[in-house]
Amino acid sequence: MKPVRLISRLDVKGTNLIKGIRFEGLRVIGAPNEKARQYYEQGVDELLYIDAVASLYNRNYLGGLVSEVVKDVFVPITVGGGIRSVDDVRALLRAGADKVAINTAAVKDPGLLTRVAESFGRQCVVLSVEAKSVAPGKWEVYTEGGRERSGRDVAEWIDEGIARGAGEVLVTSVDQDGTETGADLDLMAMAGELSTVPVIASGGIGSSTHAQELVDAANVDAIAVGRALHYGRLDLGSLRHGLRSKGVGVRDYVSS
Repeated sequence: MKPVRLISRLDVKGTNLIKGIRFEGLRVIGAPNEKARQYYEQGVDELLYIDAVASLYNRNYLGGLVSEVVKDVFVPITVGGGIRSVDDVRALLRAGADKVAINTAAVKDPGLLTRVAESFGRQCVVLSVEAKSVAPGKWEVYTEGGRERSGRDVAEWIDEGIARGAGEVLVTSVDQDGTETGADLDLMAMAGELSTVPVIASGGIGSSTHAQELVDAANVDAIAVGRALHYGRLDLGSLRHGLRSKGVGVRDYVSS
């Protein structure tokens, strides 16, 4: 079994790092690239930049942030939010991103996933799924930063998204996002069982115990952590140590 990747999730509005709870009450925390460099020094495996409001305002500012941070940070970077075309993807890859995460535009135009995969390879296409519970064992896809219902079933959308070209799936629990009370284990177990490509689990991780419970319950390849890291209630060293002490494979960290 491959080591579980530890990913720092950086939700961004303009040039500010922000975070809320369940996608509401967004508050400014600081500068995203400063945090990115901090997490790089702590041995993060990857960085995930999400523009939290780009899809609402038809813009994407993340290219500038990414082009600056890649001068100092040498881990894979995924960028999402406001991506609507192959040209948008090309610009982000040229800025230094390794992968792009697409949610709202893909729901509106599923063929976008195929066009991006055909242009750049499916290894750089991440299907971003914002999932909210609507009944026991059922989740609906939300768009526009967790604000709008799509009417799509999460399981069906994951299956379709992979068929259309996604090489990875980012599953974010809207219900657990920012709560630091643990992941939606049922949601992540469903996604891990269904998906034929790597799954990144996001939402609710506030401790190494939460991460261990997630890995025990679901076949996920990576864990994205945001709020708990940003507010210093969890650090990557203790997360890595806690997982390893429970027998979970994680990448060895070698200080730069």
